[in-house]
Amino acid sequence: MALVLGSLLLLALCGNTISEGPPSSRRTSSNVLEFELREVDYETEDVYKPGPISILFQIVHVFLHVVQPHAFPEDILRNVLRNKFDLSADYEKIIHYELGIIICAVLGLLFIILMPLVGFCFGLCRSCNKCGGEMHQRQKRNGTCLRKYFAVSLLVICVFISVGIISGFLANHYLRTHIEETQKLVDSNFRDLRTLLNKTPMQINYVVDQYNTTKKKAFSDLDNIKSLLGGGILDQLRPTVIPVLDNIKTTAAVIKETKEALLNTNNALKDLRKSIAQLDTSLSDVKTDLEQSLSDPLCSVPPVTTTCNEIRMALNQLDNNTNLGKIPLLDEQLDNVNNVLQTDLSSLIQKGYQAFNGIPEMVRNQTTNLVSGIKSTLNSIGSEIKQAQEQISIQSLLSRFMDPIDYIETYIYDKLRKLKEYDSYRWLSSLIICCFLTLVTTFYSLGVLCGIFGYDRNASPTRRGCISNTGGIFLMTGVGVSFLFCWLLMIIVVLTFVIGGNVEKLVCEPYQNRKLFKVLDTPYLLNENWKYYLSGMIFNKPDINLTFEQIYSDCKENRGMYTTLKLENEYNISEHLNIQGYTGNINSYFDNLHVEIDDIVLLDDAGRRSLTDFVFSGVDGINYDAYFAEITKTPTKVNLLSFADDLQGKANKLTKGNLRSSLIRNEQRLRKIYHDQVVPLELLMKGVYQSIRELQNRSSGLGVTVSSIISSLDSAQRFIVNNISSIIVMQSKKYGNAILGYFKLYLQWVKVSITERIAACKPVATALDSAVDVFLCNYIVEPMNLFWFGIGTATVFLIPAIIFAVKLAKYYRRMDSEDVYDDSSVSETWRLTL
Repeated sequence: MALVLGSLLLLALCGNTISEGPPSSRRTSSNVLEFELREVDYETEDVYKPGPISILFQIVHVFLHVVQPHAFPEDILRNVLRNKFDLSADYEKIIHYELGIIICAVLGLLFIILMPLVGFCFGLCRSCNKCGGEMHQRQKRNGTCLRKYFAVSLLVICVFISVGIISGFLANHYLRTHIEETQKLVDSNFRDLRTLLNKTPMQINYVVDQYNTTKKKAFSDLDNIKSLLGGGILDQLRPTVIPVLDNIKTTAAVIKETKEALLNTNNALKDLRKSIAQLDTSLSDVKTDLEQSLSDPLCSVPPVTTTCNEIRMALNQLDNNTNLGKIPLLDEQLDNVNNVLQTDLSSLIQKGYQAFNGIPEMVRNQTTNLVSGIKSTLNSIGSEIKQAQEQISIQSLLSRFMDPIDYIETYIYDKLRKLKEYDSYRWLSSLIICCFLTLVTTFYSLGVLCGIFGYDRNASPTRRGCISNTGGIFLMTGVGVSFLFCWLLMIIVVLTFVIGGNVEKLVCEPYQNRKLFKVLDTPYLLNENWKYYLSGMIFNKPDINLTFEQIYSDCKENRGMYTTLKLENEYNISEHLNIQGYTGNINSYFDNLHVEIDDIVLLDDAGRRSLTDFVFSGVDGINYDAYFAEITKTPTKVNLLSFADDLQGKANKLTKGNLRSSLIRNEQRLRKIYHDQVVPLELLMKGVYQSIRELQNRSSGLGVTVSSIISSLDSAQRFIVNNISSIIVMQSKKYGNAILGYFKLYLQWVKVSITERIAACKPVATALDSAVDVFLCNYIVEPMNLFWFGIGTATVFLIPAIIFAVKLAKYYRRMDSEDVYDDSSVSETWRLTL
């Protein structure tokens, strides 16, 4: 079981492998299990933004690109590294690559050499009253235009110098403040690295603990085997079995209802026969009485004879109009249905339901030992994982990286203290440089302003005012200071330019576009015996394609150490996380799962016979048309009321006597028969009609339906017998695969967590970015380049400033002598000059 823990605690095991060098999710199954390995939050931002000053940095980048337009010299750098930094072999290529910087540096050196010499010579020349040193101004016609031109030009140059000075001030302040912030940057990076080391054991423990979550889910399914496996079997049988049982249950109810309808209809027919018999008797009595009355002698006397004959001929209509006596009753069908109902179909159907629904309970009873065995196996796996975890101390394996981190942190803090101390001197020196240039610019600016506002156009050169003369002195003071110190400034500019420009082009830019990594990844470069340096250092297997660029990219994407360092070459997790390696015993349990379900009888023989007897009960053979044909007739052949009215009319035509009295008496009897017997009989016939119609509706096609149900019952029973075994096997595999699927899902999640999430190395890439891109390039090189760019610009513009200041001072200073002319000439000369 050590392989299990080896997979889960991969990083710990890999600690042994990487001891000679630098060490090296959420996964969800729908509605089943959910594993989530939370991402670790880190403090250090992985993106640095310098702010508005970045515009000035971009200007410096453009200047450097103009000076140094060549691409990163990958081949040259490879050769230099391969030759142990011997530059002699590639000096021509190096000179060609550095040509722009060399030219600028040479120009700076010329500036450094020539400016003091020029200043010295210029001073000697002026001391000899040459080079503008003579305090005598010759009058020129364009003197005013030249004075204005020189003044405006010097002011514009002062503006450019001021821009350079401001850039120097900003760069100096930016470098100062960010050197002070370096402590926070270092602190956050080391906290992130410690978080990485501290959280990794916690992540591994969390992954291990999720085995218990998986096991609990499996235990829950095992405890619910009745509903899951048994229910699955029911689900496969239900579409075939339940409709049949439901139909039989419905049929049993219909048979009972049919029996009630038969009983009601049969009783109604009996009552109808009895009523019709009574009506026949009553009509027969009236008919007999009338026949006797018509034998009266009066009937032989005309015209009474005609009346008697008419009555005698109408007596045939006093008769029953139906033949219901000839239509059989429903006693036979009723007896047959009663015989069917002697068998309690409802209870037999309920037994069928119980037998079917009892399958899950049978499954649970027959799988008790299987469930116990699987639980025992899962518990043993969990115990082995726990024991293996206790045998290997993750913290002790990871603590080996704590000491180097502590040492590096102490070393960096010590260097940072010294850096801050030295930066104070640098800051003060840079501030003095900027202040010096500010002073020079102030001299020039004050000189121009004093000259402009103190200039008197009516004053001759020897009579210029104090303010104008002071302006000229300020200008010459600025010239003198510029000659004295500008070459010192250029020394600083050249040194910082050569260093900062090369660092920017050879370190910062190739680091940002990752070309520097490509050089380091050159086969056999850092070690002539190793194709890939990192894999040789970490695994002692230099043929593994492990590169600086790939590691940096993976760490930037916050991928795990396993994937980043390609640890599959040392410990292949895919082999050790094979599901079959851990679930073999569980598979054997499910392979041996056998559930016997043989006694599922949906309806026994007695119930089947009852259904068959109902088919042959004769309910389907009832001749309903014959019943309807008789019941829809009128009870009598003639309307008794009409017959009575006619009889009354004929009696009224007779004279009083026995014949007349007999006719009136029978007329009254017919009316009574109509109201007492015919009317109720008509209502009874309507009720019988409704009963027969209801019986017809209930029993129509019932025999065919029952026959079809019997056929479906046989089919369902055969389906159970023939397919129950295969259904049990199929559902058992499905149930077993579901439980095994939890562990498969768990192992897949473990694999993803180890390869991509655990020990995600983003802090390593962030620390490298902080050291190179942020600290070196953005905190130091960028402001240093801006500083030399600003100060260099200001220093270069001192040259034209010196020229224009010397030229302009002649127009502001008070001269010792001037050109002398006669009065008319002098007046004309000054008029033209002014």
